[in-house]
Amino acid sequence: MSNPLAPGSLEGRRVLVTGSSRGIGADTVRYFAEAGARVVINFRNKEARAVKLADSIREAGGTAITVGADLTDPASVAAMFDTVEDEFGGLDILVLNASGGMESGMAADYAMQLNRDAQVDVLTSALPLLAPGSRIVFVTSHQAHFIRTTPTMPEYEPVALSKRAGEDALRALIPSLTEKGIEFVVVSGDMIEGTITATLLERANPGAISARKDAAGKLYNVSEFAAEVASAAVDPVPESHTRYVGDTSDFVPVDDESN
Repeated sequence: MSNPLAPGSLEGRRVLVTGSSRGIGADTVRYFAEAGARVVINFRNKEARAVKLADSIREAGGTAITVGADLTDPASVAAMFDTVEDEFGGLDILVLNASGGMESGMAADYAMQLNRDAQVDVLTSALPLLAPGSRIVFVTSHQAHFIRTTPTMPEYEPVALSKRAGEDALRALIPSLTEKGIEFVVVSGDMIEGTITATLLERANPGAISARKDAAGKLYNVSEFAAEVASAAVDPVPESHTRYVGDTSDFVPVDDESN
């Protein structure tokens, strides 16, 4: 997948992508770095992958730092932004990409802690570093975005409900963000081939991914979806604050996209 961002188009801009040591987050970081942005690669426990990605960006002439943080720990989040301020002085783009809830051995409320509470904490903790003209991008799935009106597979429902709760909580902040001159957009995508979530869903419900692919006609892969996320950080924000990626014809629209 070619980079949707023009070379040099983000020269000097400062970008943090949560959960960016692998998968969609890592490809999104690469696109930003290739466009000239100075990037922060955030990881929870995949430090080696984060360092390898940062090294590859630097070898190509870009600027990248790695910052580990447990997003469910407010103290860890605060320390992450202290490092960002020390290294870059602020942020121009924040991509809320990290999510989870299907991992084994986690607390019963972990999905809600990460996908709702932590998202709000990361955004509010970032505000002192975000100047007018900056943008926040929240990454979600159609299965979560439309969960109030369209059921999803049982294995994914707890995650979908928590991600929609996170989206709702973030959307409630749009008026205050707008007052500060900060833009906000949700990127909602269908199932993405090659992600950890897709792998876990396929393991729990064999045939789920192929069935969804047959229904949708096409599923985006990791690099294709990452290109959409990167584009969402620079393209005009839709009136609904929602950018849809992939087919939505099987999903019933929610009553009000603005909240």
